[in-house]
Amino acid sequence: MPVGIEAWLTQIPPITRAWLALSVATSLAVQCQLVTPLQLYFSFKSAFTNVQPWRMATTFFYFGSISLDFVFHLFFFMRYSRMLEESSFANRKADYFWLLLLSSVMLLAMSPLFNLPFLSSSLAFVPIYMWSRRHPSTPISLFGLFTISAPYLPLALVIFSWVISGTWKAAAGDLIGCAVGHIGWFLRDVWPREMVGGYSLLTEAPDGL
Repeated sequence: MPVGIEAWLTQIPPITRAWLALSVATSLAVQCQLVTPLQLYFSFKSAFTNVQPWRMATTFFYFGSISLDFVFHLFFFMRYSRMLEESSFANRKADYFWLLLLSSVMLLAMSPLFNLPFLSSSLAFVPIYMWSRRHPSTPISLFGLFTISAPYLPLALVIFSWVISGTWKAAAGDLIGCAVGHIGWFLRDVWPREMVGGYSLLTEAPDGL
Protein backbone atom coordinates (compact mmCIF):
# COMPACT_ATOMS: atom_id res chain seq x y z
CA MET A 1 0.00 0.00 0.00
CA PRO A 2 1.49 3.39 -0.98
CA VAL A 3 2.57 5.60 1.90
CA GLY A 4 3.98 9.09 2.27
CA ILE A 5 4.84 10.98 -0.89
CA GLU A 6 3.95 7.97 -3.06
CA ALA A 7 0.42 7.96 -1.65
CA TRP A 8 0.14 11.71 -2.19
CA LEU A 9 1.27 11.39 -5.82
CA THR A 10 -1.20 8.60 -6.57
CA GLN A 11 -4.03 10.86 -5.39
CA ILE A 12 -3.18 13.47 -8.03
CA PRO A 13 -5.10 12.90 -11.29
CA PRO A 14 -2.95 11.58 -14.15
CA ILE A 15 -2.50 14.62 -16.39
CA THR A 16 -1.64 16.97 -13.52
CA ARG A 17 0.65 14.31 -12.04
CA ALA A 18 2.55 13.82 -15.30
CA TRP A 19 2.88 17.60 -15.75
CA LEU A 20 4.16 17.99 -12.20
CA ALA A 21 6.64 15.12 -12.52
CA LEU A 22 8.07 16.40 -15.81
CA SER A 23 8.39 19.94 -14.44
CA VAL A 24 10.22 18.84 -11.30
CA ALA A 25 12.44 16.46 -13.29
CA THR A 26 13.35 19.20 -15.77
CA SER A 27 14.35 21.70 -13.07
CA LEU A 28 16.33 19.02 -11.22
CA ALA A 29 18.14 18.11 -14.44
CA VAL A 30 19.14 21.76 -14.87
CA GLN A 31 20.10 22.02 -11.20
CA CYS A 32 22.34 18.95 -11.56
CA GLN A 33 23.80 20.40 -14.77
CA LEU A 34 22.61 17.47 -16.89
CA VAL A 35 21.11 20.00 -19.30
CA THR A 36 21.14 23.78 -19.53
CA PRO A 37 18.24 26.22 -20.05
CA LEU A 38 19.77 27.04 -23.44
CA GLN A 39 18.84 23.53 -24.55
CA LEU A 40 15.24 23.89 -23.39
CA TYR A 41 13.92 27.31 -24.45
CA PHE A 42 11.68 27.77 -27.47
CA SER A 43 12.25 29.93 -30.51
CA PHE A 44 11.05 29.39 -34.06
CA LYS A 45 14.62 29.49 -35.35
CA SER A 46 15.90 26.89 -32.91
CA ALA A 47 12.89 24.60 -33.19
CA PHE A 48 12.39 24.69 -36.96
CA THR A 49 15.42 26.14 -38.73
CA ASN A 50 17.88 24.29 -36.50
CA VAL A 51 15.58 21.24 -36.37
CA GLN A 52 15.31 20.96 -32.58
CA PRO A 53 11.60 20.11 -32.20
CA TRP A 54 11.87 19.02 -28.56
CA ARG A 55 11.95 22.70 -27.62
CA MET A 56 8.23 22.89 -28.38
CA ALA A 57 7.71 20.60 -25.36
CA THR A 58 10.53 21.47 -22.96
CA THR A 59 9.56 25.14 -22.87
CA PHE A 60 6.40 24.09 -20.96
CA PHE A 61 8.21 22.09 -18.28
CA TYR A 62 10.98 24.40 -17.13
CA PHE A 63 9.83 26.72 -14.35
CA GLY A 64 13.30 28.08 -13.72
CA SER A 65 15.90 27.19 -11.12
CA ILE A 66 14.65 25.93 -7.78
CA SER A 67 13.65 29.10 -5.95
CA LEU A 68 10.69 30.85 -4.31
CA ASP A 69 9.27 31.68 -7.74
CA PHE A 70 9.63 28.02 -8.78
CA VAL A 71 7.76 26.83 -5.67
CA PHE A 72 5.09 29.54 -6.11
CA HIS A 73 4.23 28.61 -9.69
CA LEU A 74 4.47 24.86 -9.12
CA PHE A 75 2.24 24.94 -6.04
CA PHE A 76 -0.56 26.99 -7.57
CA PHE A 77 -0.56 25.23 -10.94
CA MET A 78 -0.64 21.83 -9.22
CA ARG A 79 -3.42 22.88 -6.83
CA TYR A 80 -5.79 24.34 -9.41
CA SER A 81 -4.94 21.99 -12.26
CA ARG A 82 -5.76 19.13 -9.91
CA MET A 83 -9.03 20.72 -8.80
CA LEU A 84 -10.05 21.42 -12.40
CA GLU A 85 -9.17 17.92 -13.57
CA GLU A 86 -11.06 16.36 -10.66
CA SER A 87 -14.19 18.49 -11.11
CA SER A 88 -14.87 19.90 -14.58
CA PHE A 89 -12.87 17.21 -16.37
CA ALA A 90 -13.65 14.20 -14.19
CA ASN A 91 -13.84 11.14 -16.48
CA ARG A 92 -12.87 13.44 -19.37
CA LYS A 93 -9.09 13.24 -19.30
CA ALA A 94 -8.81 13.46 -23.08
CA ASP A 95 -10.72 16.76 -23.09
CA TYR A 96 -8.42 18.18 -20.43
CA PHE A 97 -5.35 17.08 -22.36
CA TRP A 98 -6.87 18.63 -25.50
CA LEU A 99 -7.44 21.92 -23.66
CA LEU A 100 -3.79 22.03 -22.59
CA LEU A 101 -2.56 20.99 -26.04
CA LEU A 102 -4.54 23.72 -27.84
CA SER A 103 -3.43 26.25 -25.22
CA SER A 104 0.18 25.20 -25.81
CA VAL A 105 -0.17 25.73 -29.54
CA MET A 106 -1.60 29.22 -28.98
CA LEU A 107 1.23 30.09 -26.60
CA LEU A 108 3.88 28.85 -29.03
CA ALA A 109 2.36 31.01 -31.75
CA MET A 110 2.30 34.06 -29.44
CA SER A 111 5.74 33.63 -27.89
CA PRO A 112 7.72 35.58 -30.54
CA LEU A 113 5.39 38.57 -30.12
CA PHE A 114 6.23 38.85 -26.42
CA ASN A 115 9.76 37.43 -26.39
CA LEU A 116 8.89 34.51 -24.11
CA PRO A 117 11.42 31.68 -24.43
CA PHE A 118 9.83 29.69 -21.58
CA LEU A 119 6.08 29.14 -21.48
CA SER A 120 5.65 26.95 -18.39
CA SER A 121 4.15 29.64 -16.16
CA SER A 122 1.95 30.86 -19.02
CA LEU A 123 0.45 27.39 -19.51
CA ALA A 124 0.11 26.96 -15.73
CA PHE A 125 -2.20 29.97 -15.61
CA VAL A 126 -4.63 28.41 -18.10
CA PRO A 127 -6.18 25.93 -15.61
CA ILE A 128 -5.94 28.52 -12.83
CA TYR A 129 -7.93 30.99 -14.90
CA MET A 130 -10.48 28.43 -16.09
CA TRP A 131 -11.07 27.10 -12.57
CA SER A 132 -11.59 30.64 -11.26
CA ARG A 133 -14.21 31.37 -13.94
CA ARG A 134 -16.07 28.14 -13.31
CA HIS A 135 -16.28 28.77 -9.55
CA PRO A 136 -17.10 32.50 -9.41
CA SER A 137 -18.67 32.46 -5.95
CA THR A 138 -15.91 30.49 -4.21
CA PRO A 139 -13.96 32.51 -1.62
CA ILE A 140 -10.18 32.06 -1.78
CA SER A 141 -7.88 32.68 1.16
CA LEU A 142 -4.47 33.82 -0.03
CA PHE A 143 -1.70 32.83 2.38
CA GLY A 144 -4.16 33.32 5.26
CA LEU A 145 -3.80 37.09 4.88
CA PHE A 146 -6.92 38.07 2.95
CA THR A 147 -9.87 36.55 1.14
CA ILE A 148 -10.93 37.22 -2.43
CA SER A 149 -13.55 35.83 -4.81
CA ALA A 150 -12.29 33.18 -7.24
CA PRO A 151 -12.50 35.36 -10.40
CA TYR A 152 -9.87 37.69 -8.89
CA LEU A 153 -7.45 34.84 -8.17
CA PRO A 154 -5.45 34.99 -11.46
CA LEU A 155 -4.89 38.74 -11.14
CA ALA A 156 -3.84 38.39 -7.49
CA LEU A 157 -1.33 35.68 -8.43
CA VAL A 158 0.07 37.78 -11.29
CA ILE A 159 0.63 40.66 -8.86
CA PHE A 160 2.29 38.34 -6.35
CA SER A 161 4.51 36.91 -9.10
CA TRP A 162 5.52 40.45 -9.98
CA VAL A 163 6.39 41.17 -6.34
CA ILE A 164 8.58 38.11 -5.80
CA SER A 165 10.32 38.41 -9.19
CA GLY A 166 10.91 42.14 -8.85
CA THR A 167 10.07 43.02 -12.46
CA TRP A 168 6.80 43.42 -14.30
CA LYS A 169 8.27 41.68 -17.35
CA ALA A 170 8.59 38.48 -15.34
CA ALA A 171 4.82 38.48 -14.78
CA ALA A 172 4.03 39.12 -18.46
CA GLY A 173 3.99 35.40 -19.20
CA ASP A 174 1.41 34.87 -16.48
CA LEU A 175 -0.83 37.55 -18.00
CA ILE A 176 -0.57 35.92 -21.43
CA GLY A 177 -1.52 32.62 -19.81
CA CYS A 178 -4.62 34.33 -18.39
CA ALA A 179 -5.48 35.61 -21.88
CA VAL A 180 -5.19 32.12 -23.36
CA GLY A 181 -7.18 30.74 -20.42
CA HIS A 182 -9.90 33.29 -21.16
CA ILE A 183 -10.06 32.12 -24.77
CA GLY A 184 -10.37 28.52 -23.61
CA TRP A 185 -13.09 29.40 -21.10
CA PHE A 186 -15.00 31.44 -23.70
CA LEU A 187 -14.89 28.67 -26.29
CA ARG A 188 -15.96 25.99 -23.81
CA ASP A 189 -18.43 27.79 -21.56
CA VAL A 190 -19.74 30.90 -23.31
CA TRP A 191 -19.70 30.20 -27.05
CA PRO A 192 -21.61 26.86 -26.94
CA ARG A 193 -24.24 28.32 -24.60
CA GLU A 194 -24.87 31.69 -26.18
CA MET A 195 -23.57 31.66 -29.74
CA VAL A 196 -23.76 28.25 -31.36
CA GLY A 197 -25.34 25.87 -28.92
CA GLY A 198 -22.92 22.99 -29.44
CA TYR A 199 -19.35 21.83 -29.11
CA SER A 200 -16.65 21.66 -31.76
CA LEU A 201 -13.15 20.38 -32.32
CA LEU A 202 -11.89 23.40 -30.34
CA THR A 203 -13.71 22.26 -27.22
CA GLU A 204 -13.83 18.47 -27.36
CA ALA A 205 -10.96 16.07 -27.98
CA PRO A 206 -10.93 14.11 -31.25
CA ASP A 207 -12.06 10.50 -30.98
CA GLY A 208 -8.46 9.36 -31.42
CA LEU A 209 -7.60 10.72 -27.95
